[in-house]
Amino acid sequence: MGTLSFQLPAGLSADNVKELKRTWMAGGPDNSPWPSDLEIAGDTLRLGRAVNESGFLLAPWTLDGRGRLMGASATLIERRRPYNLLVELARGKVNQVRCQAFDWRTGGLYLSPELEQILRDAEQSFAQTIASDSPEHQNRQAQSTLDLAYRAAEQLARTYVAQVFQIRHHRQARLDSTLACRLSGIIPPQPLADELTSACNGVSVAMPWGNIEQEEGNYRWQETDALVDWARQQKWDVSAGPLIDFSSAQLPAWLWQWERDRPSLAAFMCKFVETAVRRYRQRIRRWQLTAASNSANVLSLSEDDLLGLTYRLAETARQVDPSLELSIGIAQPWGEYVARDERSPSPFSFADTLVRSGLNLNALDLELVMGVTPRGSYCRDLLEVSRLLDLYALLGVSLRVTLGCPSSSLPDADADPDLWVDGGYWGDGFTPEVQAAWTADVAALALCKTYVQGVHWVHLRDAETHLFPHAGLVDPQDRVKPALHKLRELRQTHLK
Repeated sequence: MGTLSFQLPAGLSADNVKELKRTWMAGGPDNSPWPSDLEIAGDTLRLGRAVNESGFLLAPWTLDGRGRLMGASATLIERRRPYNLLVELARGKVNQVRCQAFDWRTGGLYLSPELEQILRDAEQSFAQTIASDSPEHQNRQAQSTLDLAYRAAEQLARTYVAQVFQIRHHRQARLDSTLACRLSGIIPPQPLADELTSACNGVSVAMPWGNIEQEEGNYRWQETDALVDWARQQKWDVSAGPLIDFSSAQLPAWLWQWERDRPSLAAFMCKFVETAVRRYRQRIRRWQLTAASNSANVLSLSEDDLLGLTYRLAETARQVDPSLELSIGIAQPWGEYVARDERSPSPFSFADTLVRSGLNLNALDLELVMGVTPRGSYCRDLLEVSRLLDLYALLGVSLRVTLGCPSSSLPDADADPDLWVDGGYWGDGFTPEVQAAWTADVAALALCKTYVQGVHWVHLRDAETHLFPHAGLVDPQDRVKPALHKLRELRQTHLK
Protein backbone atom coordinates (compact mmCIF):
# COMPACT_ATOMS: atom_id res chain seq x y z
CA MET A 1 0.00 0.00 0.00
CA GLY A 2 1.36 3.43 -0.98
CA THR A 3 1.02 6.49 1.24
CA LEU A 4 1.06 10.16 0.32
CA SER A 5 1.27 13.03 2.81
CA PHE A 6 -0.08 16.56 2.43
CA GLN A 7 0.74 19.64 4.45
CA LEU A 8 -2.42 21.51 5.44
CA PRO A 9 -2.68 25.26 6.05
CA ALA A 10 -2.23 26.10 9.73
CA GLY A 11 -5.26 26.88 11.86
CA LEU A 12 -7.95 25.09 9.84
CA SER A 13 -11.41 25.21 11.39
CA ALA A 14 -13.09 22.03 12.64
CA ASP A 15 -15.56 22.33 9.77
CA ASN A 16 -12.76 22.37 7.19
CA VAL A 17 -11.08 19.38 8.83
CA LYS A 18 -14.40 17.51 8.76
CA GLU A 19 -14.80 18.19 5.03
CA LEU A 20 -11.25 17.09 4.29
CA LYS A 21 -12.16 13.64 5.57
CA ARG A 22 -13.88 13.21 2.18
CA THR A 23 -10.50 13.29 0.45
CA TRP A 24 -9.54 10.38 -1.82
CA MET A 25 -7.02 9.32 -4.38
CA ALA A 26 -8.34 8.59 -7.85
CA GLY A 27 -7.13 7.49 -11.26
CA GLY A 28 -7.52 4.92 -13.98
CA PRO A 29 -9.18 5.43 -17.36
CA ASP A 30 -12.39 6.73 -15.78
CA ASN A 31 -10.78 8.85 -13.03
CA SER A 32 -12.71 6.93 -10.40
CA PRO A 33 -11.87 7.25 -6.67
CA TRP A 34 -9.89 4.50 -5.02
CA PRO A 35 -10.61 3.19 -1.52
CA SER A 36 -8.28 5.23 0.67
CA ASP A 37 -7.21 5.14 4.31
CA LEU A 38 -7.18 8.69 5.59
CA GLU A 39 -5.61 10.18 8.70
CA ILE A 40 -5.42 13.83 9.74
CA ALA A 41 -2.86 14.50 12.48
CA GLY A 42 -2.17 18.12 13.28
CA ASP A 43 -1.40 19.93 10.03
CA THR A 44 -0.72 16.76 8.03
CA LEU A 45 -3.14 14.68 5.97
CA ARG A 46 -2.05 11.14 5.05
CA LEU A 47 -3.68 8.96 2.44
CA GLY A 48 -2.96 5.27 2.02
CA ARG A 49 -4.28 3.25 -0.89
CA ALA A 50 -3.99 -0.33 -2.08
CA VAL A 51 -3.48 0.65 -5.73
CA ASN A 52 0.20 0.73 -6.59
CA GLU A 53 0.11 3.27 -9.39
CA SER A 54 0.21 7.02 -9.69
CA GLY A 55 -3.04 8.92 -9.42
CA PHE A 56 -4.36 12.27 -8.32
CA LEU A 57 -5.95 13.74 -5.22
CA LEU A 58 -9.64 14.60 -4.90
CA ALA A 59 -10.30 17.05 -2.08
CA PRO A 60 -13.03 19.56 -1.17
CA TRP A 61 -12.03 23.19 -0.72
CA THR A 62 -13.76 26.55 -0.30
CA LEU A 63 -13.42 29.06 -3.15
CA ASP A 64 -14.09 32.77 -2.98
CA GLY A 65 -17.69 33.36 -4.11
CA ARG A 66 -17.99 29.94 -5.74
CA GLY A 67 -18.71 27.72 -2.79
CA ARG A 68 -17.15 24.56 -1.44
CA LEU A 69 -16.28 22.33 -4.38
CA MET A 70 -14.50 19.07 -5.02
CA GLY A 71 -11.19 19.77 -6.73
CA ALA A 72 -8.40 17.63 -8.14
CA SER A 73 -4.63 17.78 -8.15
CA ALA A 74 -2.43 16.88 -11.08
CA THR A 75 -0.90 13.37 -11.15
CA LEU A 76 1.16 12.65 -8.03
CA ILE A 77 3.92 10.19 -7.32
CA GLU A 78 4.83 8.72 -3.96
CA ARG A 79 7.56 10.55 -2.09
CA ARG A 80 8.70 11.01 1.49
CA ARG A 81 8.39 14.78 1.56
CA PRO A 82 4.76 15.98 2.09
CA TYR A 83 3.00 17.79 -0.71
CA ASN A 84 1.41 21.16 0.02
CA LEU A 85 -2.32 20.54 -0.32
CA LEU A 86 -3.28 23.99 -1.62
CA VAL A 87 -0.36 24.13 -4.06
CA GLU A 88 -1.32 20.77 -5.56
CA LEU A 89 -5.01 21.70 -5.85
CA ALA A 90 -3.98 24.96 -7.55
CA ARG A 91 -1.61 23.10 -9.89
CA GLY A 92 -4.36 20.64 -10.79
CA LYS A 93 -6.97 23.28 -11.57
CA VAL A 94 -4.66 25.53 -13.57
CA ASN A 95 -3.51 22.51 -15.59
CA GLN A 96 -7.09 21.37 -16.16
CA VAL A 97 -8.25 24.80 -17.36
CA ARG A 98 -5.22 25.30 -19.63
CA CYS A 99 -5.64 21.86 -21.24
CA GLN A 100 -9.39 22.30 -21.75
CA ALA A 101 -8.92 25.78 -23.20
CA PHE A 102 -6.33 24.39 -25.63
CA ASP A 103 -8.62 21.54 -26.70
CA TRP A 104 -11.62 23.77 -27.25
CA ARG A 105 -9.56 26.50 -28.92
CA THR A 106 -8.14 23.87 -31.29
CA GLY A 107 -11.70 22.77 -32.05
CA GLY A 108 -12.68 26.29 -33.05
CA LEU A 109 -13.77 27.95 -29.82
CA TYR A 110 -13.10 31.68 -29.75
CA LEU A 111 -11.76 32.96 -26.43
CA SER A 112 -12.26 36.65 -25.77
CA PRO A 113 -9.25 38.81 -24.83
CA GLU A 114 -10.72 39.10 -21.32
CA LEU A 115 -10.84 35.32 -20.91
CA GLU A 116 -7.35 34.92 -22.35
CA GLN A 117 -6.14 37.44 -19.78
CA ILE A 118 -7.78 35.56 -16.89
CA LEU A 119 -6.06 32.38 -18.06
CA ARG A 120 -2.70 34.16 -18.13
CA ASP A 121 -3.37 35.66 -14.70
CA ALA A 122 -4.03 32.19 -13.28
CA GLU A 123 -0.80 30.84 -14.79
CA GLN A 124 1.24 33.78 -13.48
CA SER A 125 -0.36 33.46 -10.07
CA PHE A 126 0.65 29.80 -9.93
CA ALA A 127 4.22 30.71 -10.88
CA GLN A 128 4.24 33.14 -7.97
CA THR A 129 2.88 30.37 -5.74
CA ILE A 130 5.80 28.11 -6.59
CA ALA A 131 8.28 30.93 -6.03
CA SER A 132 6.89 31.90 -2.61
CA ASP A 133 9.53 31.97 0.12
CA SER A 134 7.41 30.99 3.16
CA PRO A 135 4.63 28.45 3.81
CA GLU A 136 2.20 31.16 4.92
CA HIS A 137 2.75 33.27 1.83
CA GLN A 138 2.65 30.21 -0.40
CA ASN A 139 -0.73 29.14 1.00
CA ARG A 140 -2.16 32.63 0.52
CA GLN A 141 -0.87 32.75 -3.05
CA ALA A 142 -2.17 29.23 -3.76
CA GLN A 143 -5.62 30.24 -2.53
CA SER A 144 -5.51 33.27 -4.84
CA THR A 145 -4.47 31.00 -7.71
CA LEU A 146 -7.35 28.62 -7.00
CA ASP A 147 -9.85 31.47 -7.01
CA LEU A 148 -8.48 32.74 -10.34
CA ALA A 149 -8.43 29.27 -11.90
CA TYR A 150 -12.03 28.53 -10.90
CA ARG A 151 -13.08 31.93 -12.24
CA ALA A 152 -11.36 31.09 -15.53
CA ALA A 153 -12.99 27.65 -15.60
CA GLU A 154 -16.44 29.14 -15.10
CA GLN A 155 -16.01 31.71 -17.87
CA LEU A 156 -14.48 29.11 -20.18
CA ALA A 157 -17.44 26.76 -19.69
CA ARG A 158 -19.97 29.54 -20.27
CA THR A 159 -18.12 30.64 -23.41
CA TYR A 160 -18.24 27.06 -24.67
CA VAL A 161 -21.99 26.77 -24.00
CA ALA A 162 -22.81 30.04 -25.75
CA GLN A 163 -20.78 29.24 -28.87
CA VAL A 164 -21.96 25.62 -29.15
CA PHE A 165 -25.59 26.76 -28.96
CA GLN A 166 -24.84 29.39 -31.61
CA ILE A 167 -23.39 26.75 -33.96
CA ARG A 168 -26.30 24.38 -33.40
CA HIS A 169 -28.85 27.12 -34.02
CA HIS A 170 -27.29 27.82 -37.42
CA ARG A 171 -28.47 24.33 -38.37
CA GLN A 172 -31.70 24.23 -36.40
CA ALA A 173 -33.54 27.26 -35.04
CA ARG A 174 -35.14 25.25 -32.22
CA LEU A 175 -33.51 22.11 -30.86
CA ASP A 176 -35.39 18.82 -30.46
CA SER A 177 -33.88 18.12 -27.04
CA THR A 178 -36.24 17.34 -24.18
CA LEU A 179 -36.51 19.56 -21.12
CA ALA A 180 -38.72 17.69 -18.67
CA CYS A 181 -39.70 17.35 -15.03
CA ARG A 182 -40.49 14.14 -13.18
CA LEU A 183 -44.07 13.99 -11.90
CA SER A 184 -45.61 11.65 -9.35
CA GLY A 185 -48.74 11.49 -7.25
CA ILE A 186 -51.67 13.74 -8.09
CA ILE A 187 -52.09 15.98 -11.11
CA PRO A 188 -50.53 19.39 -10.40
CA PRO A 189 -52.98 22.24 -9.70
CA GLN A 190 -53.77 24.31 -12.79
CA PRO A 191 -51.53 27.30 -11.91
CA LEU A 192 -48.55 24.97 -11.48
CA ALA A 193 -49.50 23.07 -14.63
CA ASP A 194 -49.42 26.34 -16.57
CA GLU A 195 -45.98 27.17 -15.17
CA LEU A 196 -44.72 23.71 -16.08
CA THR A 197 -46.12 23.93 -19.60
CA SER A 198 -44.23 27.16 -20.23
CA ALA A 199 -40.95 25.73 -18.89
CA CYS A 200 -40.91 22.15 -20.17
CA ASN A 201 -41.63 20.37 -23.44
CA GLY A 202 -41.88 17.00 -21.74
CA VAL A 203 -42.62 15.20 -18.49
CA SER A 204 -41.44 11.95 -16.98
CA VAL A 205 -44.10 10.08 -15.04
CA ALA A 206 -42.50 8.43 -12.02
CA MET A 207 -43.82 4.97 -11.24
CA PRO A 208 -42.37 4.17 -7.81
CA TRP A 209 -42.78 0.48 -7.19
CA GLY A 210 -43.20 0.98 -3.45
CA ASN A 211 -46.29 3.15 -3.97
CA ILE A 212 -47.92 1.12 -6.72
CA GLU A 213 -47.49 -2.36 -5.18
CA GLN A 214 -47.77 -1.68 -1.46
CA GLU A 215 -49.09 -5.21 -0.98
CA GLU A 216 -47.59 -8.09 -2.91
CA GLY A 217 -49.59 -8.71 -6.09
CA ASN A 218 -51.99 -5.81 -5.46
CA TYR A 219 -51.33 -2.96 -7.92
CA ARG A 220 -52.70 0.55 -7.49
CA TRP A 221 -52.59 2.28 -10.88
CA GLN A 222 -55.34 4.88 -10.42
CA GLU A 223 -53.09 7.90 -9.74
CA THR A 224 -50.63 6.88 -12.41
CA ASP A 225 -53.39 6.32 -14.99
CA ALA A 226 -54.78 9.79 -14.34
CA LEU A 227 -51.33 11.41 -14.49
CA VAL A 228 -50.38 9.68 -17.75
CA ASP A 229 -53.68 10.58 -19.42
CA TRP A 230 -53.44 14.19 -18.24
CA ALA A 231 -49.83 14.53 -19.43
CA ARG A 232 -50.74 13.20 -22.88
CA GLN A 233 -53.63 15.67 -23.10
CA GLN A 234 -51.13 18.50 -22.57
CA LYS A 235 -49.31 17.34 -25.75
CA TRP A 236 -46.08 16.76 -23.84
CA ASP A 237 -43.35 14.32 -24.76
CA VAL A 238 -44.16 11.71 -22.08
CA SER A 239 -41.65 9.23 -20.72
CA ALA A 240 -41.82 7.05 -17.61
CA GLY A 241 -39.65 5.82 -14.79
CA PRO A 242 -37.57 4.85 -13.10
CA LEU A 243 -39.56 1.68 -12.54
CA ILE A 244 -37.08 0.16 -10.09
CA ASP A 245 -35.20 2.68 -7.98
CA PHE A 246 -32.70 0.78 -5.85
CA SER A 247 -33.18 2.83 -2.69
CA SER A 248 -34.86 1.68 0.49
CA ALA A 249 -37.50 4.41 0.36
CA GLN A 250 -38.61 3.54 -3.19
CA LEU A 251 -38.91 -0.26 -2.85
CA PRO A 252 -41.99 -2.03 -1.39
CA ALA A 253 -41.72 -2.69 2.35
CA TRP A 254 -42.80 -6.32 1.88
CA LEU A 255 -39.83 -7.00 -0.39
CA TRP A 256 -37.51 -7.25 2.63
CA GLN A 257 -39.12 -10.58 3.56
CA TRP A 258 -37.26 -11.95 0.54
CA GLU A 259 -33.86 -10.45 1.34
CA ARG A 260 -31.03 -12.74 0.18
CA ASP A 261 -33.51 -14.77 -1.91
CA ARG A 262 -32.12 -13.58 -5.23
CA PRO A 263 -34.34 -15.66 -7.57
CA SER A 264 -37.49 -14.39 -5.83
CA LEU A 265 -36.28 -10.77 -5.82
CA ALA A 266 -35.54 -10.99 -9.53
CA ALA A 267 -38.95 -12.52 -10.23
CA PHE A 268 -40.80 -9.77 -8.31
CA MET A 269 -38.88 -6.99 -10.05
CA CYS A 270 -39.30 -8.46 -13.51
CA LYS A 271 -43.01 -8.99 -12.92
CA PHE A 272 -43.50 -5.34 -11.96
CA VAL A 273 -41.56 -4.11 -14.98
CA GLU A 274 -43.50 -6.39 -17.31
CA THR A 275 -46.84 -5.33 -15.81
CA ALA A 276 -46.07 -1.61 -16.03
CA VAL A 277 -44.71 -1.75 -19.57
CA ARG A 278 -47.63 -3.83 -20.85
CA ARG A 279 -50.12 -1.44 -19.27
CA TYR A 280 -48.68 1.74 -20.78
CA ARG A 281 -46.71 0.70 -23.85
CA GLN A 282 -49.34 2.11 -26.24
CA ARG A 283 -49.16 5.48 -24.48
CA ILE A 284 -45.48 5.64 -23.47
CA ARG A 285 -42.58 4.59 -25.66
CA ARG A 286 -39.61 5.86 -23.63
CA TRP A 287 -38.77 4.18 -20.30
CA GLN A 288 -36.13 4.55 -17.62
CA LEU A 289 -36.02 1.08 -16.12
CA THR A 290 -33.69 1.54 -13.15
CA ALA A 291 -32.01 4.13 -11.00
CA ALA A 292 -28.93 3.64 -8.80
CA SER A 293 -28.45 -0.04 -9.53
CA ASN A 294 -24.74 0.76 -9.94
CA SER A 295 -24.38 2.07 -6.37
CA ALA A 296 -27.17 0.43 -4.34
CA ASN A 297 -26.68 -1.08 -0.92
CA VAL A 298 -30.03 -2.78 -0.38
CA LEU A 299 -31.43 -6.28 0.11
CA SER A 300 -27.92 -7.74 0.59
CA LEU A 301 -27.41 -7.61 -3.17
CA SER A 302 -23.84 -7.84 -4.44
CA GLU A 303 -22.49 -5.80 -7.33
CA ASP A 304 -22.80 -8.86 -9.58
CA ASP A 305 -26.41 -9.32 -8.45
CA LEU A 306 -27.22 -5.71 -9.29
CA LEU A 307 -25.59 -5.92 -12.68
CA GLY A 308 -27.44 -9.13 -13.48
CA LEU A 309 -30.76 -7.71 -12.27
CA THR A 310 -30.33 -4.60 -14.40
CA TYR A 311 -29.70 -6.77 -17.45
CA ARG A 312 -32.71 -9.00 -16.72
CA LEU A 313 -35.04 -6.02 -16.25
CA ALA A 314 -34.02 -4.60 -19.61
CA GLU A 315 -34.50 -8.01 -21.25
CA THR A 316 -37.96 -8.26 -19.68
CA ALA A 317 -39.02 -4.92 -21.13
CA ARG A 318 -37.59 -5.84 -24.54
CA GLN A 319 -39.62 -9.06 -24.56
CA VAL A 320 -42.82 -7.07 -24.05
CA ASP A 321 -42.01 -4.70 -26.92
CA PRO A 322 -38.64 -4.73 -28.73
CA SER A 323 -39.26 -1.25 -30.16
CA LEU A 324 -39.35 0.56 -26.80
CA GLU A 325 -36.70 3.17 -26.02
CA LEU A 326 -34.97 2.03 -22.83
CA SER A 327 -32.52 3.78 -20.54
CA ILE A 328 -30.67 2.78 -17.37
CA GLY A 329 -29.93 5.25 -14.58
CA ILE A 330 -26.42 5.80 -13.21
CA ALA A 331 -26.27 7.44 -9.77
CA GLN A 332 -23.19 9.18 -8.38
CA PRO A 333 -21.50 9.17 -11.80
CA TRP A 334 -18.23 10.49 -10.31
CA GLY A 335 -18.13 7.31 -8.22
CA GLU A 336 -17.84 8.57 -4.65
CA TYR A 337 -19.32 5.30 -3.40
CA VAL A 338 -16.37 3.36 -4.83
CA ALA A 339 -14.08 5.02 -2.28
CA ARG A 340 -16.24 3.58 0.49
CA ASP A 341 -16.56 0.06 -0.93
CA GLU A 342 -13.64 -1.38 -2.85
CA ARG A 343 -15.77 -4.27 -4.13
CA SER A 344 -18.02 -1.99 -6.18
CA PRO A 345 -17.29 -1.39 -9.85
CA SER A 346 -16.95 2.23 -10.86
CA PRO A 347 -20.11 3.76 -12.36
CA PHE A 348 -18.36 4.11 -15.72
CA SER A 349 -17.32 0.45 -15.65
CA PHE A 350 -20.87 -0.56 -14.69
CA ALA A 351 -22.31 1.43 -17.61
CA ASP A 352 -19.66 0.11 -20.00
CA THR A 353 -20.49 -3.49 -19.08
CA LEU A 354 -24.19 -2.91 -19.77
CA VAL A 355 -23.51 -1.21 -23.08
CA ARG A 356 -21.25 -4.08 -24.17
CA SER A 357 -23.79 -6.70 -23.07
CA GLY A 358 -25.88 -6.23 -26.21
CA LEU A 359 -28.95 -4.70 -24.54
CA ASN A 360 -29.17 -2.03 -27.26
CA LEU A 361 -29.92 0.75 -24.78
CA ASN A 362 -31.21 4.01 -26.21
CA ALA A 363 -29.64 6.12 -23.48
CA LEU A 364 -27.85 6.21 -20.17
CA ASP A 365 -29.40 8.49 -17.58
CA LEU A 366 -26.76 10.29 -15.49
CA GLU A 367 -28.10 11.44 -12.14
CA LEU A 368 -26.45 14.77 -11.25
CA VAL A 369 -27.88 15.69 -7.87
CA MET A 370 -25.48 18.03 -6.13
CA GLY A 371 -24.85 18.39 -2.43
CA VAL A 372 -26.96 15.45 -1.23
CA THR A 373 -25.43 12.65 0.86
CA PRO A 374 -25.04 9.72 0.38
CA ARG A 375 -26.96 9.27 -2.93
CA GLY A 376 -25.92 12.53 -4.59
CA SER A 377 -22.60 13.97 -5.70
CA TYR A 378 -20.29 16.40 -3.96
CA CYS A 379 -20.60 19.83 -5.59
CA ARG A 380 -18.34 20.46 -8.57
CA ASP A 381 -17.85 23.32 -11.00
CA LEU A 382 -19.13 23.57 -14.59
CA LEU A 383 -15.89 22.40 -16.14
CA GLU A 384 -15.94 19.19 -14.10
CA VAL A 385 -19.55 18.57 -15.17
CA SER A 386 -18.60 19.06 -18.82
CA ARG A 387 -15.67 16.66 -18.53
CA LEU A 388 -17.89 14.04 -16.87
CA LEU A 389 -20.48 14.22 -19.66
CA ASP A 390 -17.76 13.93 -22.29
CA LEU A 391 -16.36 10.87 -20.50
CA TYR A 392 -19.67 8.98 -20.60
CA ALA A 393 -20.22 10.02 -24.21
CA LEU A 394 -17.22 7.81 -25.06
CA LEU A 395 -19.46 4.79 -24.48
CA GLY A 396 -21.23 5.57 -27.75
CA VAL A 397 -24.73 5.79 -26.25
CA SER A 398 -26.87 8.91 -26.02
CA LEU A 399 -27.18 10.49 -22.60
CA ARG A 400 -30.05 11.84 -20.57
CA VAL A 401 -29.25 13.95 -17.55
CA THR A 402 -31.37 13.98 -14.40
CA LEU A 403 -30.68 17.19 -12.48
CA GLY A 404 -31.36 18.15 -8.90
CA CYS A 405 -30.07 20.74 -6.47
CA PRO A 406 -31.46 21.57 -3.00
CA SER A 407 -32.83 25.02 -2.29
CA SER A 408 -32.29 24.64 1.47
CA SER A 409 -30.06 22.71 3.84
CA LEU A 410 -32.74 22.33 6.53
CA PRO A 411 -34.27 18.91 7.32
CA ASP A 412 -36.99 17.82 4.89
CA ALA A 413 -39.66 15.60 6.44
CA ASP A 414 -41.07 14.55 3.05
CA ALA A 415 -37.74 13.40 1.58
CA ASP A 416 -36.01 10.04 1.90
CA PRO A 417 -34.93 9.94 5.57
CA ASP A 418 -31.63 8.32 4.56
CA LEU A 419 -30.62 11.40 2.52
CA TRP A 420 -29.57 14.83 3.73
CA VAL A 421 -27.98 18.00 2.39
CA ASP A 422 -24.28 17.78 3.13
CA GLY A 423 -21.96 17.60 0.15
CA GLY A 424 -20.32 20.93 -0.43
CA TYR A 425 -22.25 23.87 -1.84
CA TRP A 426 -22.39 26.30 -4.72
CA GLY A 427 -22.11 30.07 -4.23
CA ASP A 428 -23.33 31.20 -0.83
CA GLY A 429 -25.02 27.94 0.13
CA PHE A 430 -28.33 26.25 -0.51
CA THR A 431 -30.94 28.91 -1.28
CA PRO A 432 -33.62 29.22 -3.98
CA GLU A 433 -31.45 31.83 -5.72
CA VAL A 434 -28.38 29.59 -5.78
CA GLN A 435 -30.51 26.66 -6.96
CA ALA A 436 -31.72 28.85 -9.84
CA ALA A 437 -28.19 29.93 -10.80
CA TRP A 438 -26.97 26.31 -10.71
CA THR A 439 -29.96 25.19 -12.79
CA ALA A 440 -29.38 27.83 -15.46
CA ASP A 441 -25.71 26.94 -15.87
CA VAL A 442 -25.79 23.15 -15.64
CA ALA A 443 -28.99 22.59 -17.65
CA ALA A 444 -27.63 24.80 -20.44
CA LEU A 445 -24.30 22.96 -20.38
CA ALA A 446 -26.01 19.59 -20.72
CA LEU A 447 -28.47 20.66 -23.41
CA CYS A 448 -25.85 22.26 -25.63
CA LYS A 449 -24.08 18.93 -26.12
CA THR A 450 -25.27 17.03 -29.18
CA TYR A 451 -25.14 13.60 -27.52
CA VAL A 452 -27.52 14.63 -24.70
CA GLN A 453 -31.12 13.70 -25.57
CA GLY A 454 -32.57 15.80 -22.80
CA VAL A 455 -32.57 17.05 -19.23
CA HIS A 456 -35.04 15.86 -16.59
CA TRP A 457 -35.54 17.57 -13.24
CA VAL A 458 -35.81 15.18 -10.28
CA HIS A 459 -39.28 16.22 -9.07
CA LEU A 460 -41.74 19.10 -9.22
CA ARG A 461 -43.29 19.67 -5.79
CA ASP A 462 -41.67 19.57 -2.37
CA ALA A 463 -45.18 19.23 -0.90
CA GLU A 464 -45.32 15.61 -2.11
CA THR A 465 -43.26 12.66 -0.91
CA HIS A 466 -39.96 12.77 -2.78
CA LEU A 467 -36.47 11.34 -2.77
CA PHE A 468 -34.03 14.28 -2.65
CA PRO A 469 -34.48 16.96 0.04
CA HIS A 470 -35.64 20.42 -1.07
CA ALA A 471 -34.82 19.63 -4.71
CA GLY A 472 -38.23 20.43 -6.19
CA LEU A 473 -39.09 23.33 -8.46
CA VAL A 474 -42.03 24.26 -6.23
CA ASP A 475 -41.74 24.70 -2.46
CA PRO A 476 -43.99 23.03 0.18
CA GLN A 477 -46.40 25.99 0.01
CA ASP A 478 -46.71 25.47 -3.76
CA ARG A 479 -44.78 28.64 -4.52
CA VAL A 480 -42.74 28.45 -7.70
CA LYS A 481 -38.98 28.63 -7.12
CA PRO A 482 -36.74 30.79 -9.35
CA ALA A 483 -35.20 27.63 -10.84
CA LEU A 484 -38.41 26.93 -12.75
CA HIS A 485 -38.21 30.39 -14.33
CA LYS A 486 -34.63 29.64 -15.42
CA LEU A 487 -35.79 26.46 -17.13
CA ARG A 488 -38.51 28.45 -18.89
CA GLU A 489 -35.95 30.97 -20.16
CA LEU A 490 -33.77 28.11 -21.37
CA ARG A 491 -36.62 26.47 -23.24
CA GLN A 492 -37.84 29.71 -24.82
CA THR A 493 -34.33 30.51 -26.02
CA HIS A 494 -33.24 27.16 -27.38
CA LEU A 495 -35.90 24.43 -27.56
CA LYS A 496 -39.11 23.57 -29.34
